[in-house]
Amino acid sequence: MSEATQAEGLNPELKKHTFEAEVAQLLHLVTHSLYSNADIFVRELVSNASDACDKLRFEGTNDDSLYEDDGELKIRIAVDEAAKTITFTDNGIGMNEADAIENLGTIAKSGTKAFLDKLSESQKQDGQLIGQFGVGFYSGFIVADTISVESRKAGETADKGVRWVSDGTGSFTVEPITKDTRGTAITLHLKEEYSEGEDNYLDRSKIKRLVNKYSDHISLPIQMRKEIWQEDVKEDENDDTPASGQMVLTDEWETINKASALWTRSSSEIEDDEYVDFYKNISYDMDAPLTWTHNRVEGRVQYTQLLYIPKKAPVDLYTREQQHGLKLYVKRVFIMDEAEQLLPMYLRFVKGVIDSADLPLNVSRELLQESRDVKSIRDGNARRILTLLASLANSEDSDKQEKFAQFYAEFGDVIKEGLGEDAGNQERIAKLLRYATSTQDGLVTSFEDYKGRMKDGQKAIYYLTADNLAAAKNSPQLELFKKKGIEVILMTSRVDEWAMNFLTSFDETPLQNIAKGAVDLGDLQDEAEKAEAEKAQETLKPVVDKLKAALGERAKDVKVSTRLVDSPACLVVGEGELSPQMIQMLQQMGQDVPASKPTLEVNPDHPLIKKLESSEQFDDLAQVIFDQALLADGGQLDDPAAYLKRVNELLMR
Repeated sequence: MSEATQAEGLNPELKKHTFEAEVAQLLHLVTHSLYSNADIFVRELVSNASDACDKLRFEGTNDDSLYEDDGELKIRIAVDEAAKTITFTDNGIGMNEADAIENLGTIAKSGTKAFLDKLSESQKQDGQLIGQFGVGFYSGFIVADTISVESRKAGETADKGVRWVSDGTGSFTVEPITKDTRGTAITLHLKEEYSEGEDNYLDRSKIKRLVNKYSDHISLPIQMRKEIWQEDVKEDENDDTPASGQMVLTDEWETINKASALWTRSSSEIEDDEYVDFYKNISYDMDAPLTWTHNRVEGRVQYTQLLYIPKKAPVDLYTREQQHGLKLYVKRVFIMDEAEQLLPMYLRFVKGVIDSADLPLNVSRELLQESRDVKSIRDGNARRILTLLASLANSEDSDKQEKFAQFYAEFGDVIKEGLGEDAGNQERIAKLLRYATSTQDGLVTSFEDYKGRMKDGQKAIYYLTADNLAAAKNSPQLELFKKKGIEVILMTSRVDEWAMNFLTSFDETPLQNIAKGAVDLGDLQDEAEKAEAEKAQETLKPVVDKLKAALGERAKDVKVSTRLVDSPACLVVGEGELSPQMIQMLQQMGQDVPASKPTLEVNPDHPLIKKLESSEQFDDLAQVIFDQALLADGGQLDDPAAYLKRVNELLMR
């Protein structure tokens, strides 16, 4: 931000400041792109006022003098039709001059660039993002051409008040004022188009409707001046015509919201619409949630949980360093946003509120990390979410099945992370996973479904990892299983191979990656086949030895395959080793990957392998066969030009 300057011809204590560049860019987008979402300014300014009161309530637990003999926290909204203004007033923590410059002139929260990019792309339709990235105050400029803020910080003297004023075009002014009461008053001077007609925000009933829609759950009273009907006095007492009159404002303030935290009420008293509205308010999501669960947990640790599963994945779902988490309250006192310790990382998409009766009011993120009570709450939240998902997955109700399918399409890959992160719930997580198979394309087959279709004598759950479904279905590794009619689970997510390192069995049945190690079909392979394979090992030994020499350091070993039917060769890695596609993925992420060499398996019955023994281009053919096996396995060639040169030379001969 630029140096403060004295505004010309004005109060010498009035200082002019320039917004930081990102705020200026944001204000331009707000005033030019979000006009169809104008209602959100009510939600955002009420939410900010509530946060200010929450902060005072939190600070007041250690210093009750901050209340200044005014312990009834509240939010008031005043409409002045003559001045064409709306004022949002709270008696929360308040701001001094430094706070006003910092909070209203800069955007300190991480993710601002992502917000601006997203807003630029989506324009009007993503106005809800303005709250998600902590810049809700600026939504006032959608409807106002000037905003003035008067505030005083709790605990400071009356002469330490501050007035902040801006027209949203690139600069703002601050000046000291005397303010007898603590807290903040934000006054919006409405643009002409928002002070008349259908978009008239001077209509008190409209403001009340918006408060009821967006902020009914807020546990503080939100008040407006009460209106009453006042009849005109008749001059003639004998006049029988109906009395005329008008609504007039009184000096009495009335509460227009329920003023009770939603999660503190019994679930039987709460309508679905109330749950949905509350979710939208805390998540800044325009869509209704997919489902939710609301419970009071009794036991060694007592707490209330209201947890939501969104319908769509957020844009930052895979940005693991981005903070995710639940809102934490202790005995209804707001403690922190995004308390990530209350959920395991693989459930980071869950939104909601936890209200604990046992945690201390001065709990910090560091204390949360170490607290046994928090671990108990985190474990309870994880179990509750997994149970909720299982109820959808196992339901015979088609609507619930559709909800689970929606969930899995958005969050299935994230859930898989839990196999490695949450050993205690590994079995619950494994039961939720769904895959395509060699006989079914959709993500519909569970491990339990697969076990129910296993062939007699089959002793393992067979699976294959690949970059995509087409690659998996055409993998050479699958040929023997297709020939014998053995179903194979096809895993095509980037997280699958990593996740399956932690899941070695399901319901006491081992899981076997058919691209790793030797293929042992056990009772599914007859003695004649085993004898034929042993004979091929001896017959092809000279070619195998020659291939080892030709490939040199590229291959760990060369063997005669028992898994190939139509393809000339395939690559196999040992149990516990990384596949070529996994190595490639880790390298793309900038990680150092230890050297790993695959084993080349060749098909003794394939014409190309039979031709090798007498080929004059043995070395070139050996390299091409290896490269083709690597490509079929999802790997990348180190030297594509050399591969093409060899293929072209072989084609011309």
